[in-house]
Amino acid sequence: MSSIRENGGGARGDDDLKAPLLQPASGGAVAITVPAAGQNSKAATAVDKKVRTAKFKIGDIKCTSCTGSIESVLKELDGVQTVAISVLDGHAAVTYVPELTTVEKIKETIEDAGFPVEHLSEQDIAVCRLKIKGMMCTSCAESVERALLMIDGVKKAVVGLALEEAKVHFDPNVIDIAGIIESIEDSGFGAVLVSSGADVNKVHLKLEGFESLEDCKQIQSLLESAQGVNHVEMDLDEHKLTINYDSAITGPRSLIQLIEEASPSPNMYHATLYVPPRQRENDQLHETQMYRNQFLWSCIFSVPVFLFSMALPMFHPYGNWLSYKLYHNLTVGMLLRWILCTPVQFIVGRRFYVGAYHALRRKSANMDVLVALGTNTAYFYSVYVIIKATTAENFEGQDFFETSAMLISFILLGKYLEVVAKGKTSDALAKLTELAPETACLLTLDTDGSVISEEEISTQLIQRNDIIKIVPGAKVAVDGVVVDGQSHVNESMITGEARPVAKRPGDKVIGGTVNENGCIHVKATHVGSEAALSQIVQLVEAAQLARAPVQQLADRISRYFVPTVSSLCPLFVADWIPKAMDKFELALQFGISVLVIACPCALGLATPTAVMVATGKGASQGVLIKGGDALEKAHKVKTVVFDKTGTLTVGKPQVVSAVLFSNFSMEEFCDLATAAEAVVDHAKRFRHKIGSNPDHIPEVKDFEVHTGAGVTGKVGERMVLVGNRRLMRTSEITLGPEVEKYIFENEELARTCVLVAIDGKMAGAFAVTDPVKPEAQRVISFLRSMGITSIMVTGDNRATAAAIARDVGIDYFFAETTPVGKADKIKDLQGKGEIVAMVGDGINDSPALVAADVGMAIGAGTNVAIEAADIVLIKSNLEDVVTAIDLSRKTIARIRMNYVWALGYNVLGMPIAAGIRLPPWLAGACMAASSLSVVCSSLLLQSYKKPLHVREG
Repeated sequence: MSSIRENGGGARGDDDLKAPLLQPASGGAVAITVPAAGQNSKAATAVDKKVRTAKFKIGDIKCTSCTGSIESVLKELDGVQTVAISVLDGHAAVTYVPELTTVEKIKETIEDAGFPVEHLSEQDIAVCRLKIKGMMCTSCAESVERALLMIDGVKKAVVGLALEEAKVHFDPNVIDIAGIIESIEDSGFGAVLVSSGADVNKVHLKLEGFESLEDCKQIQSLLESAQGVNHVEMDLDEHKLTINYDSAITGPRSLIQLIEEASPSPNMYHATLYVPPRQRENDQLHETQMYRNQFLWSCIFSVPVFLFSMALPMFHPYGNWLSYKLYHNLTVGMLLRWILCTPVQFIVGRRFYVGAYHALRRKSANMDVLVALGTNTAYFYSVYVIIKATTAENFEGQDFFETSAMLISFILLGKYLEVVAKGKTSDALAKLTELAPETACLLTLDTDGSVISEEEISTQLIQRNDIIKIVPGAKVAVDGVVVDGQSHVNESMITGEARPVAKRPGDKVIGGTVNENGCIHVKATHVGSEAALSQIVQLVEAAQLARAPVQQLADRISRYFVPTVSSLCPLFVADWIPKAMDKFELALQFGISVLVIACPCALGLATPTAVMVATGKGASQGVLIKGGDALEKAHKVKTVVFDKTGTLTVGKPQVVSAVLFSNFSMEEFCDLATAAEAVVDHAKRFRHKIGSNPDHIPEVKDFEVHTGAGVTGKVGERMVLVGNRRLMRTSEITLGPEVEKYIFENEELARTCVLVAIDGKMAGAFAVTDPVKPEAQRVISFLRSMGITSIMVTGDNRATAAAIARDVGIDYFFAETTPVGKADKIKDLQGKGEIVAMVGDGINDSPALVAADVGMAIGAGTNVAIEAADIVLIKSNLEDVVTAIDLSRKTIARIRMNYVWALGYNVLGMPIAAGIRLPPWLAGACMAASSLSVVCSSLLLQSYKKPLHVREG
């Protein structure tokens, strides 16, 4: 309670921070509006939505005539909207249209006017997510990341190979999304926008009844000027609209109504909801079909090549015709193999040439380079053999056309299987996105709250404050609060809690959960991207994109593995030459095999695929892990620090006894002591019992919070202190033997004593209890079996803390600790070399959650996106602490196993290739099997089960 009041007091300060740096109306500042030439009011309204503000520090400003000079030169610059210049300190704010001018042009214009100027960074950082096409291995991901970081204006970039996406933080004043995509394409990869920071809440509409393009543009202008609309994008050919809006101000139904009301005649304009196809699923389907088709086309030519070179010659006399000489030593078999291999090499295999070209431009070697080099060596040596066989009468040589064709076929097969398997790594996330129902029953109420009508609408049309009817057996359509009815809701798909949760008026519900019995009316509070389900999906997607530190090992190995292996080729060739084989042919075959098998493609998939499966699986069980970093740190945890209230205990303190140490009546005493929330509830019950108004709460003045001690305030003419011993001591309130005895007796029973002093004298006390969670003792015991030490920190008194610790089985605890003190205790433990996890409620424990190596916010409910923790446990069950740590350990173990699969093929393949003359096409099969093994290994995490549930079973 004290924390809430203390934070609330800072609202004024937050508003001050949000105020403009410059106040043009006063303080010696001059504000000038510069209208663009020929711009009408409607156009100005549309442009206003797209302006940005740049801040400058201008030197040598001595008077208002200086500001007039700057104004005159900026007035001539197309795109400048307004200028505000402070005569006193030279600070200037210029609003401009990015499409018409840039910060650099404004700066140069001011400098040309004879004034020194410095651009002040506004920290205006935008974020976008891009789908990257054409990445084959870790080297490709690193190349994209380097290309992004080299772009002027890009502050941070993370590229995920398994997800095939990039998350880019950039300054929109310097670079836009189109420029970022262009830079990626220049580096040899494709890029498509997945989402941008502006895509907070958006709706797609299909327009009907429009007779001309002017009508469409008029509607676009109308929407852009509407309150709450951030951005409007229109496809004039398809008559489709995409609108970004603020859900607190407007909503999709309001926007549709606005469009239809703008119709020149009744029922002329119509706007309907349009659901665009899901980009990720479409891209994955397209990629799967592409690799499948390329593999099938490759097989059409490769299988006959294989038969003509390796199968038919072994069956006499069926293969004798292949040895028939057409001219000199040119045989039918050679010619057929050449004809069939060529389309595979240059048409089906074109993608390897393109990829190799761009990689070499970047001065790097990826899988495309190695495959192109290996297949070209085999192909062009075989062409050389054909030319020599045609021109020389006595030349005998072996062509390797089957090597080139079969190698490309096996690599394409491997990529096809890999793409199919990778699609399954995000199955858990896909299931989460499908939880929300497609339709909802919207209620219209009159002023008395009676239902006037019911209407079935798409869930995408739900707006904030709508009343939605949820019938038994139906899915809850939206995050909200129950306003009417009672029921039980199954939240297992969101929180992992198997037991249905009772819901009554005032209780919160989460969209996507199932209403078991009873009809309830729900008032929508969070819609669109603000909903818990959307936030969970966004958080998991961000976690899957984040790179775990263990991935750095794979990156280093990939960087040095190829050149090291390639340099060792001559050593192996010299020692392993079979007597019956030509040295050059062995060197050629072995060189091609090593080039192919030296590509550690699977290494790049070892970590991200495991992280993708683990984060998705965790999300389906109510454990949200914010990235690979948190996942990796959690497996090293040796000490878990628990907060007491709301973490080890239920978090709903109740007054179990009250005692008076003064002449006040109990009614007057309760009235004066309503500063603490638990006491408020007790006071209401007491007043109801004696028949007085239970809602009467006296007004408190001069309210003050004493962190970790209590609160003080003035009720009428009396000064009231409510808190613990520390507050009484600092306020010089004497505690008599009777008070000390009451405190001692209750603390031994794990109760907290809330002391009340009125006008400088002890007036009475309340004994407050907070029951321990039923699973707490079992969780502490299980953590001990995992080799993890549990510690409790609390702001409560030592006796109560000792009683709680004894009940749950914790050996070490710290009592009477402030929120900042909790963070200090964690730092002390870290100083002893401990890897520490902090488990708290995510609100009062924020300093400790941030200080810990791994912060776990428990019982976060619908506020999953704003916690300071690394891991968010959706429900308030302590079992999920064990689940988070155990899942982390299982994931890291799986990543290490993936490294064995990834490197095993490379390390073992080299001596095998040398010892038994492993054909290059078989080396390609091994490389494909390596990537497939890694992805399938990661998919085994899908079978993960909670350890405590397993033990119970």
